[in-house]
Amino acid sequence: MEKLDFSIVIDAPRKKVWEVMLGKKTYPLWTAVFMPGSHFVGDWSEESKILFLAPDESGKMSGTVFQVKENKPYEFVSIENIGMVEEGKEDITSKEATVYAGALENYTLKELNGSTEVLIEQFPVRDIPPDYKKMYQNMWQEALKKLKDLVEK
Repeated sequence: MEKLDFSIVIDAPRKKVWEVMLGKKTYPLWTAVFMPGSHFVGDWSEESKILFLAPDESGKMSGTVFQVKENKPYEFVSIENIGMVEEGKEDITSKEATVYAGALENYTLKELNGSTEVLIEQFPVRDIPPDYKKMYQNMWQEALKKLKDLVEK
């Protein structure tokens, strides 16, 4: 199992970066890189369930189910994959839904002389095929660039 790391420095205070990164209205703007129509349902409070959704090819909502493991406002948030959503239905028990259960995503915001470094760590539960890894790295770079542009404008 490998860990994936992504980072970017944004010329803004941590509070502003946090609010744009996790805001209900702004989150879809930078995450559309991964899937057009991406959004979340729920909130970022500790132990809460949060759904990351986007319309699939047939227009039905699909995505992942996470639980917020830790939340230190403007500093750190950790989420854990607990299942999936397929055709609008949550599934946390089937074999398909539990393939990625336990995978973590950590988001750390570090202050750097008035700017903020955003660090993202992903701990997948299985190895990622090389072609998928490269595609994923490219998408994360593009998404973080969009986040930077949104925060700095």
